[in-house]
Amino acid sequence: MHLKSLTLKGFKSFASATTLRFEPGITCVVGPNGSGKSNVLDALRWVMGEQGAKDLRGGKMEDVIFAGTAGRAPLGRAEVTLTIDNADGALPIEYTEVSITRRMFRDGASEYEINGNTCRLMDVQELLSDSGIGREMHVIVGQGQLASILQAKPDENRRLIEEAAGVLKHRKRKEKALRKLDAMQANLTRLTDLTSELRRQLKPLGKQAEIARKAQTVQADLRDARLRLIADDLVTARADLARDEADQETARAKRTEVERALQFAQSEEKTLEEAVAADAPRLNKAQETWYRLSALEERLRGTLRLAAERHRHLTEQTEEQRSGRDPDQLDAEAEEAAEQEIELREQVEEAREALQDVVQRRSELESQLKQAEQAHMAAVRAIADRREGAARLSGQVESLRGKVSDSADEIERLSESLEEATARAEEAHGALADAEEESGGYDSDDAGLQERRENAAQARDAARARVEELVKQERSAEREIASWKARVEALSMGLQRKDGAGALLAAGDRVPGLLGSVAALLTVETGAEAALAAALGAVADAVVVRGVTDAVTALNLLKSDDAGRSGVVIGSDADVDRSHWPQLPGSARWAVDLITAPDELRGAVLSALDQVVVVETLDAAREVVQAHPSVRAVTSTGDVLGAHWATGGSDDEQSVIEVRAAVDEAESELAAAERRLEQHSAALEGARAEEESRRAEARAAQEQINEAKVARARSTERLSSLQRAARNATSEVERISEQRVKVEQTRDQSLVKLAELEERLDAVKNEQEEAAEPDTDERDRLSTELTAVRQQEMDARLTQRTAEERARAVQGRADQLRRAARHERETRARAAAAREARERAARVTRAVIDGAETALERITVSLQAATEERDVAQAKQSEHEQALGVVRARVRELSGELEKLTDAVHRDEVVRAEQRLRIEQLETKIIEDFGIGLDDLVDEYGPTVPVPPSPAEVAEYEAAKERGDEVSAPPPVPFDRATQERRAKRAEKDLSLLGKVNPLALEEFAALEERYKFLSTQLEDLKDSRRDLLSVVKEVDEKILEVFSSAFEDVAKEFEVVFKVLFPGGDGRLTLTDPGDMLSTGVEVEARPPGKKVKRLSLLSGGEKSLTAVAMLVAIFRARPSPFYVMDEVEAALDDTNLRRLITLLDQLRATSQLIIITHQKPTMEIADALYGVTMRGDGITQVISQRLKGKAEKKSDEPEPEGAPEEGDVASVLD
Repeated sequence: MHLKSLTLKGFKSFASATTLRFEPGITCVVGPNGSGKSNVLDALRWVMGEQGAKDLRGGKMEDVIFAGTAGRAPLGRAEVTLTIDNADGALPIEYTEVSITRRMFRDGASEYEINGNTCRLMDVQELLSDSGIGREMHVIVGQGQLASILQAKPDENRRLIEEAAGVLKHRKRKEKALRKLDAMQANLTRLTDLTSELRRQLKPLGKQAEIARKAQTVQADLRDARLRLIADDLVTARADLARDEADQETARAKRTEVERALQFAQSEEKTLEEAVAADAPRLNKAQETWYRLSALEERLRGTLRLAAERHRHLTEQTEEQRSGRDPDQLDAEAEEAAEQEIELREQVEEAREALQDVVQRRSELESQLKQAEQAHMAAVRAIADRREGAARLSGQVESLRGKVSDSADEIERLSESLEEATARAEEAHGALADAEEESGGYDSDDAGLQERRENAAQARDAARARVEELVKQERSAEREIASWKARVEALSMGLQRKDGAGALLAAGDRVPGLLGSVAALLTVETGAEAALAAALGAVADAVVVRGVTDAVTALNLLKSDDAGRSGVVIGSDADVDRSHWPQLPGSARWAVDLITAPDELRGAVLSALDQVVVVETLDAAREVVQAHPSVRAVTSTGDVLGAHWATGGSDDEQSVIEVRAAVDEAESELAAAERRLEQHSAALEGARAEEESRRAEARAAQEQINEAKVARARSTERLSSLQRAARNATSEVERISEQRVKVEQTRDQSLVKLAELEERLDAVKNEQEEAAEPDTDERDRLSTELTAVRQQEMDARLTQRTAEERARAVQGRADQLRRAARHERETRARAAAAREARERAARVTRAVIDGAETALERITVSLQAATEERDVAQAKQSEHEQALGVVRARVRELSGELEKLTDAVHRDEVVRAEQRLRIEQLETKIIEDFGIGLDDLVDEYGPTVPVPPSPAEVAEYEAAKERGDEVSAPPPVPFDRATQERRAKRAEKDLSLLGKVNPLALEEFAALEERYKFLSTQLEDLKDSRRDLLSVVKEVDEKILEVFSSAFEDVAKEFEVVFKVLFPGGDGRLTLTDPGDMLSTGVEVEARPPGKKVKRLSLLSGGEKSLTAVAMLVAIFRARPSPFYVMDEVEAALDDTNLRRLITLLDQLRATSQLIIITHQKPTMEIADALYGVTMRGDGITQVISQRLKGKAEKKSDEPEPEGAPEEGDVASVLD
């Protein structure tokens, strides 16, 4: 084995892909300081798994990635590939060439590959450590490492030797065994405690289980009695409810009948009220008609009298005599008018004054006449009233006064009733508002309670489902455990050997060197048991002993005991030589790679499996055997094929190895199933507690809902009652208000009429003493005087005009006279017109008198009819009011009866609701407490179902029957509530006498007993395993002691030889700090150069220290050679003489190991088989130039390898 090449990509200063190819022998890497030579050593250390950034001369791991230069950007990853020639099979891998690649990215991610296949860091380290390189990589000696060796403590020197000797893997094995022992000790302690605790718990739990058995019987009896009692309660409650519901229907029918009667009475009341309301306008209209006709009669009588008087006055007037002059004469006297002009002017003024006096007098008389006429008309009306009669007015006044008084009393009564009704209405509405608010609170509470019950029910159902699921899982786990236990027991029975091997294993103390059976000691990769059992053949069933003497003892024992025959494998740790084994195709694998065996068994097993290949099918076996006749092929089903023989077939009998593997698998599955059972049991216990809690919450929520239902029913009943009371009170207020308004309107009308009648009556009484007819003298006098004054006015006007005319006539002479004549003619015409007007007025008054008399006769008839109509309306209204009072009394009576019936019905509904609620609670209790359907309960435990005999009676009957007594089976008895109650109380008493009962005691006792047995078995198995591990630790210690002792002796001898070579005449040796404890003793280095007596390394010179350290390393290299070594300027501090001595040693190492040396020394370069020149140009990137000495062509490794060689002098130029 040797290193073939090293490829660097982006590692430190190697920015470009650079490949260094190595050959067996010595390869020197040379170059100026700072050119990157040590980066080659760092790359080797890094690709072989180094994890310390400081060991790679960096601060952090990403420093290994090319950081960039002024002319080249930094790279994102570093990659190094190391190729190793494995033709000799030193590496435990089936490849003649092995490539190890390590790749790192700037984000910290790393990748490892072996031959292009992704792997772990551990895989790389284990691959290299098995070849003697070691995890600490002592084969790589960097700058300054010599100083660390000189300063190393004895323990560190020992580790250096152990790493070279391969002791590390044994120490790892020991540490693993000790860790298992520590973990096992904890388990052992825990198991011991558990078994002790279980043993302590078994006895009291057994007593609890016995009590639980008795309690089960009592509880069954108690459950049966309670079921029969609660079934009787349910049947009785249902019957009571049905009977009461029938009674309630009767009450509802009665209430419906009363409601219909009340509706009819209220309809009749409304009709009468409408009739009374309709009578009032008719009566009012009749009275108004009578009043109007009476007033009209009086006015007609007054008009008749006035018309008669005027007619008499007009007919009695005589023709006024005129004394005016003849117009002709006036014309003649025109001449005389001039003389009278002055006199006439004076007369004009006098006439004007006289006219003004007359006009004023006429206005006064007209006003007085108007007042007299008004007084006359009042007197005429008074006379009309007197004619109607004071008695009738008095009667009307008294009637109206009584009606007004009755109206006032009725108004007062209605006001009081209205106040009371209003107070009742306000009280009812207030109570109704409170009840509605309270009912609204019930709605919100009901919603919250309903939501809470639904949530609780969902949580309860979820908890119940969880319990059921966990019970199923627990039962499944128990079945799985039972199945695996049975399989383990069955397979274990298969391991109990009945042949000679079994006899030897049973008598192990009589065979001192007996290690056990091959099947027990051998570990086979999963799936390859059948193949390995067939390949091993009889070896698989054999037992293992330490040596030949032990084998002879075992065979003699079999003969002496006549115990049969057995194969005996003699322990050996010899390895097989696999160098001549052929390369395998595809999926074929060597059988030795599929097993793990202790050192004592390894040699024998490897011999038995020499060149045995495991394949999948017989066809693949045939191909392998034909290609390599020396190979035996075995299939995964156990068929074996060789070049000259084969075995196999359909026999499926399992070998001991297969059975052992099956037992291990079954025990592993059994342990996993037991862990799952423990988890399920713990979860089930918590789930059951959760279910009980959720069940209690659901029951509490249901009880609160039931209570809320009862409260809501009561609130609904009260709310309905208050609503009816509020409606009735409101209706009563409205009705009384309407009645009072009507009465007040009637009273107001009566007061108006009363005032009018009283005024008329007073007028009648005041004028009773006066004359029968009103005095018209004053009126006539005023009328006559007015007529005279009017005549005087006319005369005064005439006189004035005459005077004016006479004056104008006098002034205008003929014209005045003619105007006077014309005026005279006009005056005469007016007088004729006045006379004609008086005659026409007389005729009109006569017509008025005739018409008034006719109208008066008709008015008298109409007045009599109106009086009769008024009397009829008054009688009809009185009749309707009396009937309305009777109907109202009936309405009040029926309303009271309906209210009583409604209250009774609502009380019955509340009672029914409470009964239904009790039945519902009873049904809920039955379902929750007993888990039985209601129909099944009544069918199986109802009061009509006979009670079967008790278990004690049945047991007594069975015992008597077994004794042979002639007895009859105990018959069932009819249900008797008192008997069942006594039975329940007796069972409760018996149950209380048993005390506190653990309902799970039976299951817990069985489980605890089974667990105790299981843990006891496990405890013994752990003790056996502990003994086995202690034996393994002891064997490892012996192996470490053996390997280290041998290695120390060899290194010590080599150190003395190498020291004398490096220090001729000097003396150096290695000593143990504690020879009595070879497992932990340290190693001291003693060095005495020639001519000196000092032995302490600290007193030596620098060169002597370096040579001593080199001597230590070379001694280890020679004692336990490694395939290659890498050294970085280890000879830098040596002079030429000492350097020549070291070169001599290095030249000796060339024969067994490959050496890669980084150096500046030309003598060292001279012994090299190949040189690599490392240089760095101005761009900061390392380049490598190689030169193979002894006629080998040189090439540049940082480029694809070209054909031909560059000229010599390249490496020399690098050194320059």
